[in-house]
Amino acid sequence: MNSFVLKGDVVFCPTNKRIIAIEDAYIVVRGGICELVYGKLPDDAKDLPLHDYTGKLVMPGMVDLHIHAPQYAYRGLGADMELLDWLEHYAFKEEAKYADLDYADKAYAIFADALHSSATTRAVVFGTIHRKSTKLLMDKLEESGIVSYVGKVNMDRNSPDSLTESTEDSCRRTERFITETSDKYRNTYPIITPRFVPSCTDELLEKLGWLSEQYDVPVQSHLSENPGEIEWARGLCPDSRFYGEVYDRAGLFGNNANTVMAHCVWSGDEEIALMKERGVYIAHCPASNMNVSSGIAPIRRYLSEELRVGLGSDIAGGQSTSIFTAMVEAMQVSRLYWRHIDNTKKPLNFTEVFHMATKGGGQFFGKAGSFERGYEFDAIVIDDSTLPHPQELTLLQRAERAVWLGGDKTGLIAKYVRGTKII
Repeated sequence: MNSFVLKGDVVFCPTNKRIIAIEDAYIVVRGGICELVYGKLPDDAKDLPLHDYTGKLVMPGMVDLHIHAPQYAYRGLGADMELLDWLEHYAFKEEAKYADLDYADKAYAIFADALHSSATTRAVVFGTIHRKSTKLLMDKLEESGIVSYVGKVNMDRNSPDSLTESTEDSCRRTERFITETSDKYRNTYPIITPRFVPSCTDELLEKLGWLSEQYDVPVQSHLSENPGEIEWARGLCPDSRFYGEVYDRAGLFGNNANTVMAHCVWSGDEEIALMKERGVYIAHCPASNMNVSSGIAPIRRYLSEELRVGLGSDIAGGQSTSIFTAMVEAMQVSRLYWRHIDNTKKPLNFTEVFHMATKGGGQFFGKAGSFERGYEFDAIVIDDSTLPHPQELTLLQRAERAVWLGGDKTGLIAKYVRGTKII
């Protein structure tokens, strides 16, 4: 079952300092799990079916650590606004529509199809406050074949009436959402999802922390994205020394709860130290940092201090579901950070962003995002002949060029998730 050999020009990153590139390599997959990458096919694998992609790029599947499914419908709009105005004029108005299951069915079918046809193999996804439509989203993502965590959003203050629940209703519906979905799917799982501190009371956060511990469910939210948001949170929670401490006091900041926090653009020393201590994952979303004018996250510092960092598209704060695009944007904004903010923080290189897009984010799911022994086999195959050129290129140059020039859009010819071919 799901045992085969895949041949191609293989590129993967076991660490953010080391990229491996092997032409005409063989990846032996047994039961959907990587055995190893070989330069020569071993004798005991010669009877396995051969998936032959000679001359094509073979990479681990891309991981999107932060994406808002209901916002896909209006991506590309509102980039002239900062975060809080953008939420009021675009995000909240769109998300209110998902109380209508017919609308949700239509919109989520488009979203799930977009992820299916992209290079993304795993994603951490925001839904809305609506339990039924978020379950519908999970149905669509399960059909897409990708692996995902999906959250029913929680908000009990400072939100439009159409998107505000009482604390009790929010917790009761979230608990029901968890019990109804935890064992329903093969590839789709629930995740606790407080939107952010300004929209969640301390009581709600504490109850969500209890649900996370009780049901062993991970957590996703937003952290220190925008100066106005941070000041708002400070005013609402004056007893906390910094933003992340609000989540931590509620049991929503790593340790027992596997946690991903999006953005972390303005995290200070204490918050950074706590993220490292608690093992919190950072979803770096360079497109939305630019589009909603939040600033540039100090990713070089996070990598230097060995924090866990992956990439997020942050649809619709970001405009593209492509993690290749996010890789390019991460390199670009890091150069601006180096040039204009702190010239001691050197720009990110290709190896580092490739690792963030694969194993860096994939570790949130366990052993995912690499072709090392024991890792679940997620892979994409790119035909980079769709990007013609006259010169001789090394395999690494071909991979870098495919990322920069959008090879996931022009040349994606196969996609595997947990050893199953879905494209």
